[in-house]
Amino acid sequence: MMHPSADIRTLLQPGRRVHLAGIGGVSMCALAEVLQGMGLVVQGSDMTDSDTVRHLRAAGIEVAIGHSAENLKNCDAVIRTAAIHDSNPEIAGAIARGIPVYERAQAWGGIMRGYRNALCVSGTHGKTTTTSMATHIFMAAQKDPTVMIGGTLPLLHSGYRVGQGDTIILESCEYCNSFLNFFPTVAVILNVHADHLDFFKDLADIEHSFHQFAELVPAGTGRVVANLDDEGARAAVAGLDRPVFTYSVRDHSADCYADNVAFFDGYGAFDIVIRGQRYAHAALHVPGAHNVSNALAAAAAAYLLGVDGSAVEEGLSTFTGAGRRFEHKGTYHGAEVYDDYAHHPDEVEALLNAVQPLPHKRLICAFQPHTYTRTAALFDDFVRVLRRPDKVVLAEIYAAREKNELGISSRDLAARIPGAVYCSTLEQVAEELAKLAQPGDMLLTVGAGDIYRAGELLLKRGDAECPSPPCITTPARRASCRRRRPRPSTCWSSWASNTTG
Repeated sequence: MMHPSADIRTLLQPGRRVHLAGIGGVSMCALAEVLQGMGLVVQGSDMTDSDTVRHLRAAGIEVAIGHSAENLKNCDAVIRTAAIHDSNPEIAGAIARGIPVYERAQAWGGIMRGYRNALCVSGTHGKTTTTSMATHIFMAAQKDPTVMIGGTLPLLHSGYRVGQGDTIILESCEYCNSFLNFFPTVAVILNVHADHLDFFKDLADIEHSFHQFAELVPAGTGRVVANLDDEGARAAVAGLDRPVFTYSVRDHSADCYADNVAFFDGYGAFDIVIRGQRYAHAALHVPGAHNVSNALAAAAAAYLLGVDGSAVEEGLSTFTGAGRRFEHKGTYHGAEVYDDYAHHPDEVEALLNAVQPLPHKRLICAFQPHTYTRTAALFDDFVRVLRRPDKVVLAEIYAAREKNELGISSRDLAARIPGAVYCSTLEQVAEELAKLAQPGDMLLTVGAGDIYRAGELLLKRGDAECPSPPCITTPARRASCRRRRPRPSTCWSSWASNTTG
C-alpha cells in the first residue's frame, strides 16, 4: 500500500478534485459528503449500483460503476477503502500517473483536524454502541455534530451525518492501526482484548497500539477516557503522559462511576457520578451490563466536552440500539428473532448475559464465526461461550478478507459443543431454525458476516408470521412495564458476578 509523503491536508482544499475508490461503502459515502461540504469536487467508483450510490448522485457526486483507470479523469488525489488493493486498475493508474493515493483513515484524520472537538471512540468491543450513544447525547445537546459510525443508527437513518457544529464523533478501529491516522482531542478506550491476530502479534502488541492512540491527544488540552474495569485498557494507558479520565461500573475511585445500579427486566438504571457529584441519571433502553459501561464512557466524554447532564439523560433515554446490535427482526411461530453483530467470544458472552433476564423459554443461537484466524486463535473461548445457549446452530466461517490456510471449519466447533448442528449454507441454517422454533423461544442470529440473512430467510418463509414487535423492543411500552414493576429484577450483587465487563 502507498503512503504518500504529502500531507493530505494540502489536498483537502476547496476546488481540489478527489476520487474515492469504493465510494458506496458506509464510511466512504460519509467521507464523500463531508469532502463535498468542504468545497472539494468529489467523484468516485464502486463495483455495484446501490441506494447509497443513487443518494450520492442525487447530491451531485459523479459515481462510475466498475473500476477503471479512466474513471480518475483529472483528479488531484485518490482515497480508497481497505478492500481496494494496489492491483486495482484505478490504484495502478494513479500510481502510474503520480497521483497520490491515501487510505480512508488518513482522510478522516485530515478532516478531523478542522474541528475544535474530535471525539474518537476505540476499543475491541462496544465501539458502535458507544459512538451511537454519544451521538444521541450530542444531538440532544443540540451540538449539531458530524458523525461517523460503523453501523446504522435509526436516529440518523444511516451510519453518518454531516453537521455544522464544532464536534466530530468517530468510531475508531484499531485494525491495521487505522486509528493511528486520527487526531483526537478526546480519545475513549473501552477495552483492549486479543483480536485481529492476523495483523497484531499478540495482546501486548495490541495494547501498545492503543497506547500510541492515546498519545495522539494534544498534551495539556486533550483527554483520554479509559475503562478502569478493563485490564487491557489499564495496561494501554499505563505510563501515559496525557491526562486520563477513568470510568467504572464498580470502582468509586474512578473519575466517573455508576451508582445505585438496578436492572429492570435486563435494562439498567443508574446514577452517573463524576468526581463525587451526581451528573445525570440513566435509564437505558438497551439490555445488558455491558451497556452500563458503554453509557458511562459516552457520558464521561460528553462531560469533558462541556455537555450538560440533562442532555446525557435525554440522549441515553432515546437510544434503543444501533443496526445489528440486538436488533429485533420479527416473529416466527411465536419465537422472537433478533440479530447481533457480536463476533468475538467476549462479545457473544456479553450478549448472552444481556438476554438472559429477558422473557424467553429457550435461547437458540445461530452463530457464524468471522475469519479463520480469529476462529483458530480463540477456538476454546468460542467453545466455552457457545455451550451456554439451549440450542446452537453453526454456519460456516465467514472468510471476509482471508483464505482458509488453516484448514479450519465451523464443523470443528460443532464437534466440541454438545447438541450443536453444523450447516454449510445459510439456507440450511434457516431450515434448522424453522425446525427448532417454538412459541416463547428467542432466536439469535449472531456474527459480523452475513448471518443476518438466515433470520431474514426464516421470516420470509410462507409459514412465518408478522405481529407487532414484542414489548421489550418498544421504549414506551418498556417504560410502562417498568412502572408496573417498581422493583429491579436483578440486584447489584448478581449483576456484578455475571458481567463480563
